[in-house]
Amino acid sequence: MTDTTEKAAAFRATAGAAPAAPAPAPPRARVLRTVTPWLFLIAPLALLITFTYAPIANMVAYSFTDWDGVSPELHYTGVVNYAEIFTREDLFQVFFVSGYYLAASVVQIVAALYFATVLSFNVRFRNFFKGVLFFPYLINGVAIGFVFLYFFQDGGTLDSLLSLLGHHTDHAWLGTSTSANTSLAGVSVWRYMGLNFVLFLGAIQSIPGELYEAAELDGANRWHQFRHIIAPSIKPVISLTVILSISGSLSVFEIPYIMTGGATGTETFVIQTIKLAFQFNKTGLASAAAVVLLLIILAVTWLQRRLVPDDKVDLV
Repeated sequence: MTDTTEKAAAFRATAGAAPAAPAPAPPRARVLRTVTPWLFLIAPLALLITFTYAPIANMVAYSFTDWDGVSPELHYTGVVNYAEIFTREDLFQVFFVSGYYLAASVVQIVAALYFATVLSFNVRFRNFFKGVLFFPYLINGVAIGFVFLYFFQDGGTLDSLLSLLGHHTDHAWLGTSTSANTSLAGVSVWRYMGLNFVLFLGAIQSIPGELYEAAELDGANRWHQFRHIIAPSIKPVISLTVILSISGSLSVFEIPYIMTGGATGTETFVIQTIKLAFQFNKTGLASAAAVVLLLIILAVTWLQRRLVPDDKVDLV
């Protein structure tokens, strides 16, 4: 009986005792645990540094020289290239051209948000209209440039359509700076609206349907649903499209290069940079222009993130 009592007491003491602390990992295991993630990152980091950061560093270095892109010798010129960009009228003109595309991006975002909101509800032929709106984004930019080149030429498609409506005009749509930039900006709206439309539509369709049902029970119409449910819910997506639109308006290339080649005052920032580097052999000046474009995009992105932070929205 005594033995049984002692065994029971020993069992209770053992059961109530704190579990033994795990033995510390050996030094080799700790080193492997620390080094292993970096081993997986070696390849992507090497590619990122080789093809992204190293070229950017070279571009910044070239921007302070007079290198022509061919000669093995290059001379340090300080900030002369940057001063030339902001003082030469023909170089600074590209900022005004970007204003046309910036205004067009506002129209593009508003139109895409409108169609995404309308087609997110149950309307007839909505799948058909979704395809129609997104289809231009799938077409190659070079093909779009050639199509609209014939569309805007004298006696082309646009003039034929206007004549059918009884309005005869001899206006050269690509003949003056204002009309040409307006026409090219309109083509950009037609092409890229589908991308913003898809982004907005996906964000809107992720909103729980119970919110719409509750809003309808409270007597909210479509405008109230957009203002108090849709707009707050897709705020991060709107912020993203604003950044993409601003950066895109500064780096337009395909459509104006194909349709006008930068003539009649339609030269954009990218077209100008390419001409400086490969046509006039001013690689140093072209590098400075590219650095300015990069800094503008980074500044706009930083400013947008400060003014419109991505706050989490909890509607339920």
